[in-house]
Amino acid sequence: MNHSIHNEAHLSNRNHWLRAAVLGANDGLISTASLLVGVAAANPSSQTLLLTGMAALTAGALSMAAGEYISVSSQADTEKADLEKELYELTHNAEREMLELTKIYEARGLDHALAHQVAIALTEHDALEAHARDEIGLTDLSQAKPIHASIASGLSFIAGAILPILGILILPAQSLIWSLASITLLGLILLGIVSARLGGAPIIPATARVVVWGVLAMLATSLIGRLFGVA
Repeated sequence: MNHSIHNEAHLSNRNHWLRAAVLGANDGLISTASLLVGVAAANPSSQTLLLTGMAALTAGALSMAAGEYISVSSQADTEKADLEKELYELTHNAEREMLELTKIYEARGLDHALAHQVAIALTEHDALEAHARDEIGLTDLSQAKPIHASIASGLSFIAGAILPILGILILPAQSLIWSLASITLLGLILLGIVSARLGGAPIIPATARVVVWGVLAMLATSLIGRLFGVA
């Protein structure tokens, strides 16, 4: 939730879905393209390549969506357990929790009297929210959202994986490996630029790390295809 009193856009509001979306698109593009480059190095038919690509897209998207949901759900379970523990402490050890909150504000630079006054005010307003935010570090922005992460990851994987699959259909078969590598490289550059712009990060470092790892993956699978796939 944005609590700014004026129109001030904060990019961290996108953290719920941006990390999962970038991870999914990156994984979809790199894993599918690398797989297809490796298989193409063994000189299969175009039908085999297309089937391989569609299988990789389907399995990868479902795996990413399920994996993201499970992992973020585990995070949500941990957060829920922490909140339940904090609620128990607030109910049974209110004075100790008040002292704990006061010490937190003192550590942030307030003198004891002001820190205690702030602790009292925030406790009266919403004790659990105050301890969740200032003791545990849980906020609206950081709270785990499994469904959002799962959908963003699965759909972005499909968006990334579809590019090399389309390449099989439209690129010349005689130079398919190099053509796939080229179109994937362009996709990686575009992904790096888009993710950097959405996250407010410098474009060149964000793009470079995506491209470098993508190229390394394609080189590795191409080598495997040539070593083990050719009679």
